[in-house]
Amino acid sequence: MNSARMQQEISPEPCLITGKQEEFAHGAILVVEDEDFVREVTCEVLLSAGYLVLRARTAAEAVRLFPRNGETLQLLLTDVVLPGRSGHLLAQDLRAISPGLKIIFISGYPENEITKLGLHAPGMSYLPKPFSVEMLLKKIRAALADPGITPAEEASLSVLGVAGS
Repeated sequence: MNSARMQQEISPEPCLITGKQEEFAHGAILVVEDEDFVREVTCEVLLSAGYLVLRARTAAEAVRLFPRNGETLQLLLTDVVLPGRSGHLLAQDLRAISPGLKIIFISGYPENEITKLGLHAPGMSYLPKPFSVEMLLKKIRAALADPGITPAEEASLSVLGVAGS
């Protein structure tokens, strides 16, 4: 990987994004993926596309990073299956802190299995593995362009246990 890009990437410890969302060209994304290769390639693609990237291998790492960076982060890109705690539960935790956080779940599971888990709530989307660079960037742009969650959608998320009240 390009060492200049690696310096732009924020490592898991210590981690603090300084500045406001408007200062980042395309947005700030937290990538949570336990497969090293998938995580590193995904982060490299996002950095190359102009996004600020935080990365975590587990949900526990992501939860430690989020309180110091939650106001700046706009998107959580997380694997559904993670060691220790699922991406779905991670999304619940982070949405309780930041209800407007957009979420993209990535998984090798078929989409109908993801739907059964209830991971298609407002402000959430799914990207199947394996995915191309074009598919990843298209999904991220679409998620970030979404105007946000309405009060009615927020209420439905609370009922689903996905957002804080």
